[in-house]
Amino acid sequence: MDYSKHINETMQAIKPSGIRRFFDIVSEMEDVISLGIGEPDFQTPADIRSAGMTSLKIGQTKYTSNAGLVELRQEVENYYRNQFNVDYSDIDECLITVGASEAIDLCFRALLNPGDEVLIPEPNFVCYAPLTEMSGCKPVPIVTTVEHKFKLTPEALKAAITPKTKMLVFPYPNNPTGAIMDRNDLEKIAEILRGTDILVVTDEIYGEFTYSGKHVSMAEIEGMKEQTVVISGFSKAFAMTGWRLGYALGPKPLIAAMTKLHQFGIMSAPTTAQYAGLVAMTEGFDSVQAMKKEYNKRRKLIVKGFNDMGLTCFEPEGAFYCFPCIKSTGLTSDEFSNQLLKAKKVAVIPGDAFGECGEGFVRVSYCYSTEHIQVALDRIKEFIDELK
Repeated sequence: MDYSKHINETMQAIKPSGIRRFFDIVSEMEDVISLGIGEPDFQTPADIRSAGMTSLKIGQTKYTSNAGLVELRQEVENYYRNQFNVDYSDIDECLITVGASEAIDLCFRALLNPGDEVLIPEPNFVCYAPLTEMSGCKPVPIVTTVEHKFKLTPEALKAAITPKTKMLVFPYPNNPTGAIMDRNDLEKIAEILRGTDILVVTDEIYGEFTYSGKHVSMAEIEGMKEQTVVISGFSKAFAMTGWRLGYALGPKPLIAAMTKLHQFGIMSAPTTAQYAGLVAMTEGFDSVQAMKKEYNKRRKLIVKGFNDMGLTCFEPEGAFYCFPCIKSTGLTSDEFSNQLLKAKKVAVIPGDAFGECGEGFVRVSYCYSTEHIQVALDRIKEFIDELK
Protein backbone atom coordinates (compact mmCIF):
# COMPACT_ATOMS: atom_id res chain seq x y z
CA MET A 1 0.00 0.00 0.00
CA ASP A 2 1.21 3.50 -0.85
CA TYR A 3 0.61 5.20 2.49
CA SER A 4 1.63 8.59 1.12
CA LYS A 5 -1.75 8.70 -0.61
CA HIS A 6 -3.42 8.59 2.79
CA ILE A 7 -1.36 11.26 4.54
CA ASN A 8 -2.41 14.89 4.42
CA GLU A 9 -0.29 16.74 1.86
CA THR A 10 0.39 19.64 4.22
CA MET A 11 1.61 17.22 6.89
CA GLN A 12 3.92 15.52 4.40
CA ALA A 13 5.50 18.87 3.49
CA ILE A 14 6.21 19.96 7.09
CA LYS A 15 9.70 19.14 8.34
CA PRO A 16 10.15 17.47 11.75
CA SER A 17 11.18 19.69 14.67
CA GLY A 18 14.88 20.53 14.68
CA ILE A 19 14.82 20.33 18.47
CA ARG A 20 13.39 16.83 18.52
CA ARG A 21 15.88 15.65 15.91
CA PHE A 22 18.74 16.39 18.28
CA PHE A 23 16.78 15.07 21.26
CA ASP A 24 16.40 11.72 19.47
CA ILE A 25 20.13 11.60 18.64
CA VAL A 26 21.11 12.39 22.23
CA SER A 27 18.75 9.74 23.62
CA GLU A 28 20.74 7.06 21.79
CA MET A 29 24.18 8.23 23.01
CA GLU A 30 25.90 7.66 26.33
CA ASP A 31 27.56 10.27 28.54
CA VAL A 32 26.15 13.23 26.63
CA ILE A 33 25.87 16.56 28.41
CA SER A 34 22.76 18.14 26.97
CA LEU A 35 22.09 21.86 26.91
CA GLY A 36 19.44 21.32 24.29
CA ILE A 37 16.03 20.77 25.82
CA GLY A 38 14.10 23.56 27.53
CA GLU A 39 12.93 21.54 30.50
CA PRO A 40 13.55 22.73 34.07
CA ASP A 41 15.87 20.49 36.07
CA PHE A 42 13.84 21.30 39.20
CA GLN A 43 11.20 18.92 40.48
CA THR A 44 7.63 20.16 40.61
CA PRO A 45 7.41 21.80 44.08
CA ALA A 46 6.34 19.37 46.79
CA ASP A 47 3.06 21.06 47.72
CA ILE A 48 1.95 21.02 44.08
CA ARG A 49 2.83 17.33 43.71
CA SER A 50 1.02 16.62 46.97
CA ALA A 51 -2.13 18.31 45.68
CA GLY A 52 -2.08 16.11 42.61
CA MET A 53 -1.64 12.96 44.68
CA THR A 54 -4.37 14.00 47.10
CA SER A 55 -6.79 14.55 44.25
CA LEU A 56 -6.20 10.95 43.18
CA LYS A 57 -6.50 9.56 46.70
CA ILE A 58 -9.88 11.18 47.30
CA GLY A 59 -11.22 10.16 43.91
CA GLN A 60 -11.20 13.43 41.99
CA THR A 61 -10.81 11.54 38.73
CA LYS A 62 -13.84 12.62 36.71
CA TYR A 63 -14.00 15.03 33.80
CA THR A 64 -14.03 18.70 34.68
CA SER A 65 -16.05 21.14 32.60
CA ASN A 66 -14.65 21.52 29.09
CA ALA A 67 -13.15 24.91 29.91
CA GLY A 68 -11.57 23.65 33.14
CA LEU A 69 -12.19 23.90 36.87
CA VAL A 70 -14.00 27.12 37.70
CA GLU A 71 -11.71 27.68 40.70
CA LEU A 72 -8.60 27.32 38.55
CA ARG A 73 -9.89 29.69 35.89
CA GLN A 74 -10.70 32.23 38.58
CA GLU A 75 -7.19 31.99 40.02
CA VAL A 76 -5.60 32.43 36.59
CA GLU A 77 -7.74 35.52 36.05
CA ASN A 78 -6.86 36.78 39.54
CA TYR A 79 -3.17 36.40 38.73
CA TYR A 80 -3.44 38.55 35.61
CA ARG A 81 -5.59 41.08 37.45
CA ASN A 82 -3.16 41.38 40.35
CA GLN A 83 0.13 41.12 38.45
CA PHE A 84 -0.69 42.93 35.23
CA ASN A 85 -3.79 44.97 36.06
CA VAL A 86 -5.76 43.25 33.28
CA ASP A 87 -9.39 42.84 34.30
CA TYR A 88 -10.42 39.35 33.27
CA SER A 89 -13.57 39.20 35.39
CA ASP A 90 -15.73 36.92 33.25
CA ILE A 91 -14.99 33.23 33.88
CA ASP A 92 -15.64 32.56 30.20
CA GLU A 93 -12.60 34.65 29.26
CA CYS A 94 -10.32 31.78 30.39
CA LEU A 95 -9.79 28.28 28.97
CA ILE A 96 -7.64 25.60 30.62
CA THR A 97 -5.75 23.54 28.03
CA VAL A 98 -3.40 20.58 27.67
CA GLY A 99 -0.29 22.68 27.92
CA ALA A 100 0.32 26.05 26.32
CA SER A 101 0.99 24.14 23.08
CA GLU A 102 -2.65 23.11 22.77
CA ALA A 103 -3.74 26.69 23.46
CA ILE A 104 -1.57 27.94 20.57
CA ASP A 105 -2.98 25.26 18.26
CA LEU A 106 -6.54 26.21 19.26
CA CYS A 107 -5.84 29.88 18.50
CA PHE A 108 -4.75 29.09 14.98
CA ARG A 109 -7.38 26.51 14.10
CA ALA A 110 -10.33 28.27 15.72
CA LEU A 111 -9.59 31.87 14.77
CA LEU A 112 -8.00 31.71 11.31
CA ASN A 113 -9.49 31.09 7.88
CA PRO A 114 -7.59 29.45 5.00
CA GLY A 115 -5.50 32.03 3.19
CA ASP A 116 -4.98 34.31 6.19
CA GLU A 117 -1.46 35.49 6.92
CA VAL A 118 0.17 35.13 10.33
CA LEU A 119 3.12 37.36 11.24
CA ILE A 120 5.78 35.54 13.25
CA PRO A 121 8.95 37.23 14.55
CA GLU A 122 12.06 35.09 13.98
CA PRO A 123 13.99 33.42 15.51
CA ASN A 124 11.04 31.72 17.23
CA PHE A 125 9.84 28.52 18.79
CA VAL A 126 9.42 25.75 16.25
CA CYS A 127 5.65 25.25 16.47
CA TYR A 128 4.22 28.53 15.16
CA ALA A 129 4.87 28.20 11.43
CA PRO A 130 3.87 24.50 11.16
CA LEU A 131 0.63 25.09 13.08
CA THR A 132 -0.11 28.04 10.82
CA GLU A 133 0.38 25.87 7.74
CA MET A 134 -1.77 23.10 9.21
CA SER A 135 -4.54 25.69 9.48
CA GLY A 136 -4.29 26.39 5.75
CA CYS A 137 -2.68 29.77 6.36
CA LYS A 138 0.57 31.46 5.41
CA PRO A 139 3.29 32.10 8.00
CA VAL A 140 5.08 35.39 7.35
CA PRO A 141 8.42 35.59 9.16
CA ILE A 142 9.63 38.95 10.46
CA VAL A 143 13.38 38.85 10.95
CA THR A 144 14.71 40.19 14.25
CA THR A 145 18.42 40.82 14.76
CA VAL A 146 20.95 40.89 17.54
CA GLU A 147 21.63 44.54 16.68
CA HIS A 148 18.09 45.31 17.86
CA LYS A 149 18.34 42.87 20.80
CA PHE A 150 16.09 40.47 18.87
CA LYS A 151 13.12 42.75 19.49
CA LEU A 152 10.26 43.19 17.02
CA THR A 153 10.67 46.71 15.66
CA PRO A 154 7.71 48.89 14.60
CA GLU A 155 9.34 49.40 11.19
CA ALA A 156 9.62 45.67 10.54
CA LEU A 157 6.04 45.08 11.68
CA LYS A 158 4.64 47.82 9.42
CA ALA A 159 6.52 46.43 6.43
CA ALA A 160 5.08 42.95 6.96
CA ILE A 161 1.40 43.87 7.24
CA THR A 162 -0.78 43.21 4.18
CA PRO A 163 -4.55 43.15 3.61
CA LYS A 164 -4.39 39.40 4.36
CA THR A 165 -2.76 39.82 7.77
CA LYS A 166 -5.02 38.28 10.41
CA MET A 167 -2.74 37.57 13.35
CA LEU A 168 0.55 38.52 14.99
CA VAL A 169 2.32 35.93 17.13
CA PHE A 170 4.11 37.75 19.93
CA PRO A 171 6.64 35.34 21.52
CA TYR A 172 8.24 37.29 24.38
CA PRO A 173 10.18 36.45 26.51
CA ASN A 174 11.60 34.72 23.48
CA ASN A 175 12.64 31.16 22.86
CA PRO A 176 15.41 30.78 21.61
CA THR A 177 17.06 34.19 22.13
CA GLY A 178 15.95 35.17 25.63
CA ALA A 179 14.93 38.59 24.31
CA ILE A 180 12.19 40.59 26.01
CA MET A 181 9.97 43.51 25.02
CA ASP A 182 9.55 46.17 27.70
CA ARG A 183 6.58 48.51 28.11
CA ASN A 184 8.03 51.16 25.82
CA ASP A 185 8.60 48.54 23.12
CA LEU A 186 5.05 47.25 23.46
CA GLU A 187 3.57 50.74 23.28
CA LYS A 188 5.22 51.28 19.90
CA ILE A 189 3.87 47.97 18.59
CA ALA A 190 0.40 48.74 19.98
CA GLU A 191 0.32 52.07 18.16
CA ILE A 192 0.44 50.15 14.89
CA LEU A 193 -2.10 47.49 15.87
CA ARG A 194 -4.76 49.49 17.70
CA GLY A 195 -7.87 49.97 15.59
CA THR A 196 -6.97 47.20 13.14
CA ASP A 197 -8.53 43.73 12.90
CA ILE A 198 -5.19 42.05 13.58
CA LEU A 199 -5.32 39.65 16.51
CA VAL A 200 -2.30 39.33 18.79
CA VAL A 201 -1.46 35.91 20.21
CA THR A 202 1.03 36.64 22.98
CA ASP A 203 2.92 33.57 24.16
CA GLU A 204 3.93 34.38 27.73
CA ILE A 205 5.01 30.92 28.91
CA TYR A 206 8.33 32.39 30.12
CA GLY A 207 6.83 35.55 31.58
CA GLU A 208 7.75 34.66 35.16
CA PHE A 209 11.41 34.45 34.18
CA THR A 210 12.19 38.07 33.32
CA TYR A 211 15.47 39.18 34.89
CA SER A 212 15.55 42.93 34.28
CA GLY A 213 12.40 44.28 35.85
CA LYS A 214 8.95 42.75 35.50
CA HIS A 215 7.30 41.08 32.53
CA VAL A 216 4.79 43.27 30.71
CA SER A 217 1.86 41.65 28.93
CA MET A 218 0.56 43.00 25.64
CA ALA A 219 -2.94 42.67 27.12
CA GLU A 220 -2.18 45.37 29.71
CA ILE A 221 -1.28 47.98 27.10
CA GLU A 222 -4.12 50.46 26.67
CA GLY A 223 -6.67 49.32 24.11
CA MET A 224 -4.99 45.95 23.41
CA LYS A 225 -6.92 43.56 25.66
CA GLU A 226 -9.80 43.52 23.17
CA GLN A 227 -7.64 42.12 20.36
CA THR A 228 -5.22 39.96 22.34
CA VAL A 229 -5.24 36.30 23.32
CA VAL A 230 -2.77 35.52 26.11
CA ILE A 231 -1.18 32.07 26.13
CA SER A 232 0.69 30.70 29.11
CA GLY A 233 0.90 27.69 31.37
CA PHE A 234 2.50 25.84 34.23
CA SER A 235 5.31 23.90 32.55
CA LYS A 236 8.15 26.39 32.89
CA ALA A 237 7.30 28.55 35.90
CA PHE A 238 6.29 25.67 38.17
CA ALA A 239 8.50 22.95 36.61
CA MET A 240 5.36 21.04 35.56
CA THR A 241 6.27 20.02 32.01
CA GLY A 242 4.87 16.50 32.27
CA TRP A 243 1.60 17.60 33.84
CA ARG A 244 0.53 19.18 30.53
CA LEU A 245 -1.38 22.18 31.80
CA GLY A 246 -1.79 25.56 30.13
CA TYR A 247 -4.35 28.28 29.58
CA ALA A 248 -5.64 30.97 27.27
CA LEU A 249 -7.11 34.32 28.26
CA GLY A 250 -8.96 36.58 25.88
CA PRO A 251 -12.23 38.14 24.71
CA LYS A 252 -15.19 35.90 25.44
CA PRO A 253 -16.21 35.26 21.79
CA LEU A 254 -12.67 34.15 20.89
CA ILE A 255 -12.32 31.89 23.93
CA ALA A 256 -15.75 30.40 23.14
CA ALA A 257 -14.59 29.44 19.64
CA MET A 258 -11.42 27.89 21.04
CA THR A 259 -13.41 26.03 23.70
CA LYS A 260 -15.67 24.55 21.04
CA LEU A 261 -12.67 23.04 19.25
CA HIS A 262 -11.17 21.95 22.58
CA GLN A 263 -14.36 20.16 23.67
CA PHE A 264 -14.58 18.11 20.49
CA GLY A 265 -10.88 17.32 20.21
CA ILE A 266 -9.75 17.01 23.84
CA MET A 267 -12.79 17.15 26.19
CA SER A 268 -10.89 18.69 29.11
CA ALA A 269 -7.41 19.06 30.52
CA PRO A 270 -6.27 16.31 32.94
CA THR A 271 -8.21 16.61 36.19
CA THR A 272 -5.26 15.69 38.43
CA ALA A 273 -3.10 18.34 36.77
CA GLN A 274 -5.81 20.96 37.26
CA TYR A 275 -6.01 20.35 41.01
CA ALA A 276 -2.22 20.56 41.19
CA GLY A 277 -2.37 23.76 39.14
CA LEU A 278 -4.84 25.27 41.57
CA VAL A 279 -2.29 24.94 44.39
CA ALA A 280 0.43 26.28 42.09
CA MET A 281 -1.56 29.45 41.46
CA THR A 282 -2.45 29.98 45.12
CA GLU A 283 0.69 28.80 46.94
CA GLY A 284 3.47 28.20 44.42
CA PHE A 285 5.00 31.56 43.62
CA ASP A 286 7.65 31.44 46.35
CA SER A 287 9.06 28.41 44.54
CA VAL A 288 8.95 30.32 41.25
CA GLN A 289 11.05 33.11 42.76
CA ALA A 290 13.57 30.61 44.11
CA MET A 291 13.91 29.00 40.68
CA LYS A 292 14.23 32.40 39.02
CA LYS A 293 17.06 33.35 41.37
CA GLU A 294 18.94 30.17 40.48
CA TYR A 295 18.33 30.60 36.74
CA ASN A 296 19.74 34.11 36.99
CA LYS A 297 23.00 32.75 38.43
CA ARG A 298 23.22 30.23 35.62
CA ARG A 299 22.42 32.90 33.05
CA LYS A 300 25.39 35.01 34.14
CA LEU A 301 27.69 31.97 34.22
CA ILE A 302 26.85 30.74 30.74
CA VAL A 303 26.87 34.13 29.01
CA LYS A 304 30.27 34.95 30.50
CA GLY A 305 31.54 31.51 29.53
CA PHE A 306 30.65 31.94 25.86
CA ASN A 307 31.98 35.49 25.65
CA ASP A 308 35.24 34.47 27.33
CA MET A 309 35.84 31.72 24.76
CA GLY A 310 35.23 34.13 21.89
CA LEU A 311 31.67 33.19 20.95
CA THR A 312 29.83 36.50 21.19
CA CYS A 313 26.69 35.97 23.24
CA PHE A 314 23.75 38.36 23.41
CA GLU A 315 22.70 38.76 27.05
CA PRO A 316 19.24 37.21 27.44
CA GLU A 317 16.85 39.07 29.71
CA GLY A 318 14.15 36.43 29.87
CA ALA A 319 13.35 32.69 29.59
CA PHE A 320 16.26 30.27 30.19
CA TYR A 321 18.12 30.20 26.89
CA CYS A 322 21.09 32.00 25.37
CA PHE A 323 21.86 32.33 21.68
CA PRO A 324 25.62 32.58 21.13
CA CYS A 325 26.96 33.44 17.69
CA ILE A 326 29.20 30.73 16.20
CA LYS A 327 29.99 32.44 12.87
CA SER A 328 33.62 32.95 13.92
CA THR A 329 34.19 29.18 13.75
CA GLY A 330 33.47 29.07 10.03
CA LEU A 331 30.91 26.33 10.60
CA THR A 332 27.20 26.42 9.92
CA SER A 333 24.88 26.03 12.89
CA ASP A 334 24.16 22.44 11.92
CA GLU A 335 27.84 21.60 11.38
CA PHE A 336 28.80 23.16 14.70
CA SER A 337 26.11 21.29 16.62
CA ASN A 338 26.81 17.94 14.99
CA GLN A 339 30.58 18.16 15.29
CA LEU A 340 30.39 19.34 18.91
CA LEU A 341 28.11 16.44 19.76
CA LYS A 342 30.37 13.92 18.05
CA ALA A 343 33.68 15.30 19.34
CA LYS A 344 32.79 16.39 22.87
CA LYS A 345 29.38 14.85 23.58
CA VAL A 346 27.73 18.20 24.28
CA ALA A 347 24.31 18.83 22.74
CA VAL A 348 23.10 22.25 21.64
CA ILE A 349 20.43 23.10 19.06
CA PRO A 350 21.29 24.65 15.66
CA GLY A 351 19.96 28.18 15.40
CA ASP A 352 18.35 27.59 12.02
CA ALA A 353 15.87 25.23 13.71
CA PHE A 354 14.17 28.46 14.83
CA GLY A 355 14.04 30.11 11.41
CA GLU A 356 16.49 30.87 8.63
CA CYS A 357 17.76 34.00 10.39
CA GLY A 358 18.94 31.76 13.24
CA GLU A 359 21.76 30.50 11.02
CA GLY A 360 25.11 31.34 12.59
CA PHE A 361 23.82 30.85 16.13
CA VAL A 362 23.03 27.94 18.44
CA ARG A 363 20.45 27.74 21.19
CA VAL A 364 21.78 26.75 24.57
CA SER A 365 19.53 26.09 27.54
CA TYR A 366 20.67 26.94 31.05
CA CYS A 367 17.92 25.10 32.92
CA TYR A 368 20.59 22.71 34.19
CA SER A 369 22.82 22.75 37.26
CA THR A 370 25.84 25.06 37.41
CA GLU A 371 28.10 21.99 37.58
CA HIS A 372 26.46 20.58 34.44
CA ILE A 373 26.82 23.92 32.66
CA GLN A 374 30.46 24.40 33.67
CA VAL A 375 31.49 20.97 32.38
CA ALA A 376 29.68 21.68 29.11
CA LEU A 377 31.40 25.07 28.77
CA ASP A 378 34.81 23.46 29.36
CA ARG A 379 34.13 20.93 26.62
CA ILE A 380 32.87 23.57 24.20
CA LYS A 381 36.02 25.64 24.81
CA GLU A 382 38.15 22.58 24.05
CA PHE A 383 36.20 22.11 20.84
CA ILE A 384 36.70 25.76 19.83
CA ASP A 385 40.42 25.62 20.61
CA GLU A 386 40.82 22.48 18.51
CA LEU A 387 39.16 24.17 15.55
CA LYS A 388 41.77 26.94 15.46
